Amino acid sequence: MKTRIVIGDWNSLREDAQKVRIEVFVIEQNVPIELEWDEGDEVSTHAVAYDEQGHAVATGRLLPDGHIGRMAVSQSLRGKGIGKQVLRALLEHARRDGHQALALHAQTHAIPFYERQGFIVEGEEFIEADMPHRLMRMCFI
Repeated sequence: MKTRIVIGDWNSLREDAQKVRIEVFVIEQNVPIELEWDEGDEVSTHAVAYDEQGHAVATGRLLPDGHIGRMAVSQSLRGKGIGKQVLRALLEHARRDGHQALALHAQTHAIPFYERQGFIVEGEEFIEADMPHRLMRMCFI
């Protein structure tokens, strides 16, 4: 599937990133809306993937401290490489910004996806937003 990835700040990508995150996290995964929005959005670099019709279909963010989060792909489009494109765009941005390592909290079902992209599991499973997660890290060095 042909997509276009846009990197930007919260002010420029908020509406489209919110659409995807509400669809995936709030509606599909039942994350309380008050947990979905936080102070990290304002300071993060965001990536949004758009389909050929210009609809937002995936998103993710990179916090200034090197944490990747809020990775979400519309359910009907999973497995088509769109999440990989969003993650790679964020990784490229992180490298250009001088990050030497990145971290993320992966839902346990998504661990294989992140492992294929070079992330390594660390630590024990923990619960975040009522779902099991694991810490994962990637070093660029």
